[in-house]
Amino acid sequence: MSRIRSRSWMVLPAAALVLAASVALSACGGGGGIGSGGEGGQVSTAKAEGKPSGDLTISNWALYIDKQTIPQFEQRTGINVNYIEDINSYDEFFGKMQPILAQGKSGGRSLMVATDWLAKKEYDLGYIQKLDKQALAPAFKNLNPNIKAPSSDPNWDFSIPWQGGMTGLIVNTKLAPDVHSVNDIFDPKYKGKVETVTELREVVPLVMKAEGINPDTASQQDWLNAIDKLKQAGQSGQIRRFTGGDYAKDLASGDAVAVIGWAADAIQLQADNPDLQWRMPTEGCMQWWDDWVIPVGAPNPTAAYKWINYTYQPQHKAQIDAWTSSVTPVAGVKQIFQKTDPQAAKSQLIFPSASYTKNCSTPISPPGDAQAQQQVERAWSAAIGG
Repeated sequence: MSRIRSRSWMVLPAAALVLAASVALSACGGGGGIGSGGEGGQVSTAKAEGKPSGDLTISNWALYIDKQTIPQFEQRTGINVNYIEDINSYDEFFGKMQPILAQGKSGGRSLMVATDWLAKKEYDLGYIQKLDKQALAPAFKNLNPNIKAPSSDPNWDFSIPWQGGMTGLIVNTKLAPDVHSVNDIFDPKYKGKVETVTELREVVPLVMKAEGINPDTASQQDWLNAIDKLKQAGQSGQIRRFTGGDYAKDLASGDAVAVIGWAADAIQLQADNPDLQWRMPTEGCMQWWDDWVIPVGAPNPTAAYKWINYTYQPQHKAQIDAWTSSVTPVAGVKQIFQKTDPQAAKSQLIFPSASYTKNCSTPISPPGDAQAQQQVERAWSAAIGG
């Protein structure tokens, strides 16, 4: 059974989340915290020691794992898992954790997830540690060799993928059959019938890509121009609203006919209404990973590595992915799906090919120093806050 991706359960006001992130990131400044030095100083490695045992505290999104994996892991390893579903948005979570991490503490967590751009920022600030690759040898052995590491961590030094996805278009093909490009959502005939999620680093690059601008080389002004375009669309009523994943109910009711949203949502939506379909934008999607990272002060990295290695075994990851419908980083899962769910095994949304995602980009932070990024974040907050 497909499940709508966990990001869909974001419930906090969009503008408040971005403002919180802006304040938190500004407070960080350009320097690092305890153990900082991701861009030149010394960074600690979370070393595995002895046999995995004890307690393991994990922070993750809600509804991002099936119901069997954790108790099965506990039974087979003797490790007690405290699995906290306390991430409603990365902006909010970072704002909560930053004061703790800056003191060299993890809040008791041995493991947490961060998307690529956030993992890089946390690493540069000294808030997360390098991975013990020897301890993670079983996981790296099962990592799909076709997966390209992000430019933010090209050697998987401080992050390893948990699950991934794509941001692009979900369209009511009956009511908006000609929406194929992100530019199409600005067509006046769809005024008041389009929506977009509030993820700055996914939505704004999509708009730039539609205008022929490469997000990887875009200037700060390019970002601000794209934000202004979205702001004007919101103020004019072209964009019905900026929202979290609850755009799903608006698509289901017909209040929205096209949204910038997440591919995994489309799987569930189409199961209920065949007219609601994912469309890869003409100019390509945003493709991202949510990664495991080990924070500074993590009390039990040895158990964390055991968890990652366990969930990287194809049969275990297949069980998880069958529930979440997310993109898997683990080789061998597709072969299992071919036996257990042949239709899902053919899905480009769960197992996207390199040719399918050839024009997709990875979400990155706006260019410039902390002050420049804060300017973009505040502009985005004003745009989506109306």
